[in-house]
Amino acid sequence: MKLELIRNTCVVACALSLVAGCSSYPEEGKGGMGEYTATSEFSPVLPDEPLGPEHGLRFDFHLTQLHLDSLIQQGAEWCFPASVVQAKTKENRIARELEGGLLVDAANDIVIQRKNLGLLERRLDYVTNEAECVPPEHNLAFQSEVSVINQLVEILNVDNQFAVNSVEINPKYMGNLAEAANILKQYQHLNLRVTGHADASGTQSYNDTLAMGRAKQVERYLTIFGLSPTRIQTLSVGETLPLFEGDSPGVKLTNRRVSIDIVSTKSQGGGNAQY
Repeated sequence: MKLELIRNTCVVACALSLVAGCSSYPEEGKGGMGEYTATSEFSPVLPDEPLGPEHGLRFDFHLTQLHLDSLIQQGAEWCFPASVVQAKTKENRIARELEGGLLVDAANDIVIQRKNLGLLERRLDYVTNEAECVPPEHNLAFQSEVSVINQLVEILNVDNQFAVNSVEINPKYMGNLAEAANILKQYQHLNLRVTGHADASGTQSYNDTLAMGRAKQVERYLTIFGLSPTRIQTLSVGETLPLFEGDSPGVKLTNRRVSIDIVSTKSQGGGNAQY
C-alpha cells in the first residue's frame, strides 16, 4: 500500500514538472497574438548578431511601416480612416509577433499588410485625382464618424466564411448584416463596397464568378434588412487577395469570405471624399 502511494506521488510530481518545464504561457500583458499593441521598447532593428530569418522579417516590417507612414502623409487617414486604423492595428500585431518570436505568423501578416497597403494606395491615388484629402473642419463630428465606421467594419468583416462552392451565408453572419443595416439607416451618407473572395481550389474564372456570387448574396440580405441597393457596390477579386496564405482546409475556409469597406458620400474640401 505504501509502495503504491509512493509510486502515485512520483507520477504526479513528474507530470507537474513536465507541465512546468514545457509550458510557455506569456506573462500578463504579454499576450502575443492576443494583443494588438506594440510595446514602447520594440524596435524593427536587431542588435549586431548572426543574421537569421528574424532580421529579414524585421526589415520587411520596417518597409511596411514606412509605406503606411507615407500613405498617411498623403491624406489616407482623412480619406480612408477605417483602413488606416486597421493597418495600424495589423502593424502592432506584427510587432507583437516579432517580439514574441512568432516568425511564421509575422511573415504571414506582413504579406497581408503589403497587399492591404497596396490596395489602399491604389484607392488613395484614385480619390486624390478627384478631391483633396484634408482634415475636416468639424473634427469632433469626424471622430464620431470614424467610431461608427470602425464599428461597421468590425461587424461586417468577421465570421463570414462560406462553405466550399457555395454562396450561402451562415446564420450568424446574417445577424451581423441585420445589425449593420440598422446602423446604416441612421447614417444615410455611408455606403458599402462589398468585395467577394474565394479560395484557390477552382479555376480563376470560376473563382471570380463564385466570389461575385458571394458579394451579391450579401447585397441581397442587406436589402432584405432594409438597405437600399443603390448604397451597395459589389466587386469580385476571386482568389487574388487571400486573407491567409496556404492550402490547408482551415486557411481555405477563412479565405472564402467577403470584405466590406465603408464609403462616405459627404463633401469635404470641395470634393466628394470616400472613407
